Amino acid sequence: MTPRERLLLIAPGVLFLVAFGSFEIGRLASRKEAERKAEAQHAQSPRTSPADDQDLIAILQAPDLAKRGFSFAQLVESSTGHVVAPFDKNDPVSSIILAAIREAADHAIKIHSGESSALRGLRRINEGSVFFEDTLREHIDAHKALFCSIPQTGDGKEQRAGHPDLRIEHIESGRITYLDPKLFEAKNRASTLRSFYYKLASSASSKITEEAHHLLLGFPHDGVEGQWSFVGWELLDLNALEVRLKAEFQASNRDLYSGGLLIESFANLETD
Repeated sequence: MTPRERLLLIAPGVLFLVAFGSFEIGRLASRKEAERKAEAQHAQSPRTSPADDQDLIAILQAPDLAKRGFSFAQLVESSTGHVVAPFDKNDPVSSIILAAIREAADHAIKIHSGESSALRGLRRINEGSVFFEDTLREHIDAHKALFCSIPQTGDGKEQRAGHPDLRIEHIESGRITYLDPKLFEAKNRASTLRSFYYKLASSASSKITEEAHHLLLGFPHDGVEGQWSFVGWELLDLNALEVRLKAEFQASNRDLYSGGLLIESFANLETD
């Protein structure tokens, strides 16, 4: 075998190793950058005095606070400065938006109840919400009078997590409608478990950046795990919604396992 033939033989393997090495280095760098940002955010967490903590706890322990209803519209306006406008389906612009949502919802039910749906085989139905979001967004955005997109935060970053999920703009009037698709089992329609939440955020990280209608599009399903079929839809106006406050303190794995809490540990390093 000539030197040229040997070179041609080993060249693909060398190129693969170089490419794989570059990929691994890039992935490691991305992970390190994410860890660095998390550490910086953790270090910048505001510290409060014991007296401040006691005052806050006293407020959260106020009698019947968890049972008190808060106007969602007032909560949004107070926290963001933006009005939650009521939806009048007889208004000419609203009727265009409603017709587009109706057609998109019918389309979503049809394709996501079929055998070829991306939802088939998912472990949890909650994982399917993103597929409904994408289907609705694509279908509504195809309407000549509307734009439909993922909302941006106040600092201009596109963000999927949290309310609202979709932003619909009527091009001619500039009117905005926020839309949240939610999936739920039909028999649990009257359940008291949490199915919608709104998290207060800074103006930079809030996804609510303008006056808008806030709508929720519920899709009930039959509960057949892994083979869900959707039996209809309900469009709700959140302008009149009352929400409740659940005071909850939380900690991450980082908070639990990387600090000074450890008493003793054991690691089973044996492998089959």
